[in-house]
Amino acid sequence: MDDIYQEFIIELYKNPMNFGRMAKPDYHAEVHNSTCGDRIELSLKMKSGIIVDVKFAGSGCAISQASSSLFTEYLKGKTLDQLKKIDKQEVLALLKIDLSKNPSRMKCALLPLDALKKSIK
Repeated sequence: MDDIYQEFIIELYKNPMNFGRMAKPDYHAEVHNSTCGDRIELSLKMKSGIIVDVKFAGSGCAISQASSSLFTEYLKGKTLDQLKKIDKQEVLALLKIDLSKNPSRMKCALLPLDALKKSIK
């Protein structure tokens, strides 16, 4: 099972969903993991109170990039109130791998959540 999930993460790293920059986003933030150097820029576009487009850009390890890719898909169609309630367990569940024994990788996986929280403050 671990091999399947590792392949899943590597595939998302090589071919991320929603990668790129957005012109004139409604919400935007950039965060940096000083421990490893990963950087994520998250941009959100809303229409009628619903997230209609999400983009991320940046660089980093396979975990941060795969997490950002999955997270951007997860955000589509949500309201601002729903975004405020997203917690780290939801983000970690998207990755489908256990990072509990690797706190440094946990921080990488949660980088897009940090960007979301910063953008909607």
